[in-house]
Amino acid sequence: MRYLMTTRPTDTTPAPDEKLFAEMGRFIEELTAAGVLLATGGLEPGGVRITSAGEEITVTDGPFAEAREAVAGFALVEVGSREEAIEMGRRFRRIVGDGESVIQQVFGP
Repeated sequence: MRYLMTTRPTDTTPAPDEKLFAEMGRFIEELTAAGVLLATGGLEPGGVRITSAGEEITVTDGPFAEAREAVAGFALVEVGSREEAIEMGRRFRRIVGDGESVIQQVFGP
């Protein structure tokens, strides 16, 4: 089962420091060695939104949401159960501190 885990910062999320980078590095190495981490990365704060209504397609440059609502990063993992993905999300939140993460199952090939 594959899950997309996204994270959002809060207004009180501190700037990353060397300790955070070291802890995240160990966490990423562990998940990679276990074969469950498929991809990870940070996301630009802006982006592009494409909407359609009938025949009209509109492209709008971001940013779109308040900074605290923007998705800051993601991880794509392959695990045996939803519960395993949730535990991975809990471990991540313990490392990075305040903020919000969303875990969604990915369907398809």
